[in-house]
Amino acid sequence: GKIQPEKEVKITPDVSGEIVELTVREGDNVEKGQLLLRIKPDVYISQRDRSLAAISQARARLSQAEAQFIQAELSYKRNKQLYDEETISRSEFEQAEASYLVAKAEVDAARFSVTSAEAALKEANENLVKTSIYAPMSGTVSMLLVELGERVAGTGMMAGTDMLRIADLSRMEAQVEVNENDIPRVKLGDTATIEIDAYTDHKFKGIVTEIASSAKTTGVSADQVTNFDVNILVLPDSYEALVTSHNQNPLRPGMSATVDIRTEIREGIISVPIQSVTTRTDTTVVVRNLSDEKIRTLVFITDGERALAKDVITGIQDNSYIEIISGVAEGDRVISAPFSAISKKLSDSTLVEIVKKEDLFSLE
Repeated sequence: GKIQPEKEVKITPDVSGEIVELTVREGDNVEKGQLLLRIKPDVYISQRDRSLAAISQARARLSQAEAQFIQAELSYKRNKQLYDEETISRSEFEQAEASYLVAKAEVDAARFSVTSAEAALKEANENLVKTSIYAPMSGTVSMLLVELGERVAGTGMMAGTDMLRIADLSRMEAQVEVNENDIPRVKLGDTATIEIDAYTDHKFKGIVTEIASSAKTTGVSADQVTNFDVNILVLPDSYEALVTSHNQNPLRPGMSATVDIRTEIREGIISVPIQSVTTRTDTTVVVRNLSDEKIRTLVFITDGERALAKDVITGIQDNSYIEIISGVAEGDRVISAPFSAISKKLSDSTLVEIVKKEDLFSLE
């Protein structure tokens, strides 16, 4: 797996333009709200100025429309009274009424124009503000992908140019891939031992904090391998001894790691080397179909001269040992090597010779 920050933020622009100021370098520590860079604001200043002019013009048109409406309203009321008194004709009254309605509609349209101009001004101001990029969180610049003078693209509808990333390096995690056969046994909160290639003489402690719901498939057709991403938080106490005044964050993103997750812990049990357990077909039972064959799980022990086959029931296991629930007693001498003999050649009552491990493959 790989070491990565538990929290890392990707910084992308909401507006496009040339970077005219870059205040940080990769590895710098930043505080929330600190200026990171500026994008050339000239275009957005012009947009803001045009929006200011447009809103002034829209407000002037509204004032004019309101004045015309007042005049049309007075004319309408006067003509209505004259029409009620039968002093003017119906056509004259209808003309005054139409002028009144037109003036009223023009006021409504002018108000909408002002609202639209105000919205455009608000957008222009927001775009101008967005030319200055500030740190959304405190942390370390873990990746810087742009240079001073470089042009970046950004819109409010989609992610823009990936400019830099800020990470909290005080909380690191290891992301590993767990095979689909093993993932059902992994639970949130399981403890883990982490080995990092950069610190070969140090083992780190961790806790499973996240298990992917969807699988990752690699390879093609018959060679496909299905794994699930699992994140393990590296406990800060386990690398406290590595922290120095010159190296506050000894774990860096991208470091290679190997993780051993403890899905279950049992104490006071009988266990044997995992290579000591083998299987055999039970030849004492006659079967008609191969699928009905009974498979025996065996461990071979010795009395000093001969191998004795013991049927066993196994339990949990790690990379080296497997639990024996029944079939072998504490103190039994278990045959653990060579594996080729255990898996294929060894049988009940076979003569055996006990040798030291280092002499197992010697020519003498």
